[in-house]
Amino acid sequence: MKNAFVIVTLSGLLSACALAPLAPGDAMAAPIEAMPAAADAPAPAAPDEEFGSEDANLPKVPLTGELLYSLMKAELEFQNGSWHGPYLTMLGQAQRTRDPRLARRAADMAMAVKQEGEALVAVRLWRELAPDSDEAAQYFLALALNADDLGEAGRILEQRLRDAGPAARGVVMFQTQQYLARAANKAGAEALLDKLMAPYAQTFEARVLLAQGAFARGETALAETHARAALALKPDSEIAVLTLAQVSTDPDAVSALLAKFLEANPKAREVRSAHARVLVTQKQYALARKQFEAMLADQPDNAGTLNALGIMSMQLNDKLAAERYFARFIEVLDQDPDEQRDPGKVLLILAQLAEERGDLKAASRWLGRIGEDDPSTFFAAQLKRGQLMAGDGDLAGARIFLASLKTDEPAQQAQVLVTQAHLLREAGSGEAAYALLADGAKRFPLNPDLLYDYALMAEKTGRMEVMETSLRAVMAQAPDNHQAYNALGYSLAERNVRLPEALALIDKALKMAPGDPFIMDSMGWVQYRLGNLDEAESNLRRAYALRSDVDIAVHLGEVLWHKGQKADAQKLLREARAKDPKNDALKSTLARLHLSL
Repeated sequence: MKNAFVIVTLSGLLSACALAPLAPGDAMAAPIEAMPAAADAPAPAAPDEEFGSEDANLPKVPLTGELLYSLMKAELEFQNGSWHGPYLTMLGQAQRTRDPRLARRAADMAMAVKQEGEALVAVRLWRELAPDSDEAAQYFLALALNADDLGEAGRILEQRLRDAGPAARGVVMFQTQQYLARAANKAGAEALLDKLMAPYAQTFEARVLLAQGAFARGETALAETHARAALALKPDSEIAVLTLAQVSTDPDAVSALLAKFLEANPKAREVRSAHARVLVTQKQYALARKQFEAMLADQPDNAGTLNALGIMSMQLNDKLAAERYFARFIEVLDQDPDEQRDPGKVLLILAQLAEERGDLKAASRWLGRIGEDDPSTFFAAQLKRGQLMAGDGDLAGARIFLASLKTDEPAQQAQVLVTQAHLLREAGSGEAAYALLADGAKRFPLNPDLLYDYALMAEKTGRMEVMETSLRAVMAQAPDNHQAYNALGYSLAERNVRLPEALALIDKALKMAPGDPFIMDSMGWVQYRLGNLDEAESNLRRAYALRSDVDIAVHLGEVLWHKGQKADAQKLLREARAKDPKNDALKSTLARLHLSL
């Protein structure tokens, strides 16, 4: 089981312990900060006034005309795009005057132009001049860890842990972990973290961090030991149970662990979210939906939960519920836009759901809400608009509309052709669809998606050689395209030719996509053609359990008929006829079996 969900939720739970100081990358991107004003750096009223005399911790440096001129000249040169000379001026004056503010200014100049080495030199001087400055220490840690200087950084972190009282030490531990996570030397940082935690190994926070470290190194048994100890110390801690879930290797045990924790702590939202995701990975969509529903009851306008419920409902084929959740998701984003969430894909789904229930006007309204700010989603919406026009009886208008779509992307141009061909095929114009795709194959010979559709249309129009040539071109261009292997294998099995080759092709496709019910159907069908009725039935039953498709039902029915299970076969075929009485596979099977239902 993948544990990425736990890492994310832990990050959220630990956000309260986030660091204030800049990381090296943050520091490099930070705007140039002016020399401190007011109490930090009183404006010079006249030469020879003492610089820093109001702060007992700062040296009393006479602000001579020479010093003032030197500093102002450096600032002006820096503002005009020069950095090295001004940096050296500030650094030299800091060394001469022993004023830490000038060292800090030199560091800021170096960081502004992403010169981390020079910045580290200045920060070292800053720390020397202001040894009690926590800000200087923070800057140093950020830069030193990025520069792989773990020795001095480790001494600072060790002192911080030692100085922190028992009440604050936990937060300092988590801060220490976050600091070390920025280190360039990951292995060294992990070893340093373990060393720093060792004196406090019996505390809850140390146990959590030691578990995380052991898990990162692949020491799962040790990680689990630390995580269980942490949970024993704080049985109601979300961090502890999520850490244990992260380091555990048994998905069923993780699910049971989280479920038990939720019984005792029903308001633990992060754990409930993690439990739902575990259930999703186990394909227990109904149970996962219950977890998301509980989360929605607690936060009715949570966009993420609404989106998850829409997806779960789609997996459960509960399209009415999916449409309801997705529509509410859009309402929530309308009221409170979120830049992290793109409504475009959900709007496409809503259009599809509305189309499936016959409400083409609602489908068009959803599509009309998709803006051009996401070009790929917008283009997909235009293709769907063309399909809706054809579905409403205006095939000619749909073709004109699709032809009017302007795009410089060859892949999108090919998509337009495929969509037009699909509409022609649905309208019964197979030859016209084939001609369009044949022209597209010449224009876009390196587009495997178009070639795949071209192959299928060639088969439908009886051009078997063209079909096979095109599918083999798809395999050559996209060796991991399991659909191409499956399509050719199934075609051979359906025609009852070259069956060993058909079996090899379908077996290869099934190894690429072992959970695909349509490839299982192909495997069942080729086994039937080979006379292996038991294997055929096994594959077809697994396929039908995953997807109650009419073609799969027809194939399974024929196999059962030939095995002598005629009552079961007739039941399946009646179910198939109720779903799709015009299905070609059903009609040909009934004719072949001389069967009247």
